[in-house]
Amino acid sequence: MGKIDNNKKQKEDALLNTAFDLFTRQGIHKTSISDIVSQAGVAKGTFYLYFKDKYDIRNKLIAKKASQVFRAADDALHRTDISCLEDQVIFLIDNIIDQLTENKSLLNFISKNLSWGVFKNELLYSGAADINFYNIYSSIFEHSGKTYKNPEILVFMIIELVNSTCFSCILYEDPVPVKELKPYLYESIKQLMQSMEAR
Repeated sequence: MGKIDNNKKQKEDALLNTAFDLFTRQGIHKTSISDIVSQAGVAKGTFYLYFKDKYDIRNKLIAKKASQVFRAADDALHRTDISCLEDQVIFLIDNIIDQLTENKSLLNFISKNLSWGVFKNELLYSGAADINFYNIYSSIFEHSGKTYKNPEILVFMIIELVNSTCFSCILYEDPVPVKELKPYLYESIKQLMQSMEAR
């Protein structure tokens, strides 16, 4: 990476880091582009070299932050000898839940903003993410020897199930702490996977 590219990367990272700080502290609606550029120490025009608006930077942030979580989970999976697909999926989910339990502000940010459209467009296909989640789930599904009626719908349903059930359990221990939820959640995911397996 040359000096100019490095400088551009530093400015983009400064904008992303500042936006994340402001979004998690005061919310996206109370954060203006002027707030972001002022705190990042860059000109307003610089913002528009990288992002269309504050919702674009939010989507890039979701991609970046979720990507970091997925990478850590995938790296941890590669350090195991787990070969069963269902167990691999449960391991990844368990690792991700544990990471988000440790970082509740990140959970709050990702959970509030991670829709399937953002997930699919930003995380699966764009160059904005540090890791291509599509490659992770495609790889473990392909190497499993199992086929599913519609793997994309299966992944969508798992993500929505985990997202919707874990949020309150992690943040408020409602209706139960996430540790108590996990066995029920994982059994449901296994049953879902089995029901969608092509026979």
